Amino acid sequence: MIARRYSPLLFALILSGVMTLLVAGLSTFRAVGLVADFAQLWLGAWLTSWCVGFPLVLVIAPLARRLVEKMVQPSP
Repeated sequence: MIARRYSPLLFALILSGVMTLLVAGLSTFRAVGLVADFAQLWLGAWLTSWCVGFPLVLVIAPLARRLVEKMVQPSP
């Protein structure tokens, strides 16, 4: 098991991985269609986008949490 203190990092890793996988797949499909080497193109696009997406999630997630806290009513 992974120590609880790594939860935010693990969450960011999983979230960025799944989101970039889906977006890269959709973008690749829209750009080239269902060609013979689609999976290879998709994987290349995904790895590139994950290298950018993971650090961005680490930076943006705390900012998004603060923004959400400002937008919702405080707990009673």
